[in-house]
Amino acid sequence: MSQLYDFEINSLQGKPMNLADYAGKVVLVVNTASKCGLTPQYEGLQALYEQYRDRGLVIIGAPCNQFANQEPGDAGTIQGECLINYGVSFPITEKIEVNGKGTHPLFAYLKKAAPGTLTNAVKWNFTKFLVGKDGQPIKRYAPTTKPGQLVADIEAALSA
Repeated sequence: MSQLYDFEINSLQGKPMNLADYAGKVVLVVNTASKCGLTPQYEGLQALYEQYRDRGLVIIGAPCNQFANQEPGDAGTIQGECLINYGVSFPITEKIEVNGKGTHPLFAYLKKAAPGTLTNAVKWNFTKFLVGKDGQPIKRYAPTTKPGQLVADIEAALSA
């Protein structure tokens, strides 16, 4: 059986991120976009990261341009949007695809392990996947679910 820690993805700077480095931590994987109506969720994600990182929470943002071209920039542009506008300090991956033939293997795994409503496709930017300390997905959250609404589930995962 696969787990989150079996995957590798490149960072926004193009360096390999071995997700095995996060073994034993709770991980929240989010497909992100800088030009989306939901982009202000970066602020809430950063707040969660600051509140819980010392207890073992890792947030991984994965930029994606598959939804209305809302992440059109290159790595430098994406980094500027995240850092300058929202002070993001959690890891951000390279721009990836979350649906279709080019789906990154990490998202293929997450979608299968935490199915969506009606279909397993990621429906929009800021779909969130909470993964437990054992590397197994716990829950998928809709794009409109605000980061603050995940607190009880994050607390439970960190206490497990």
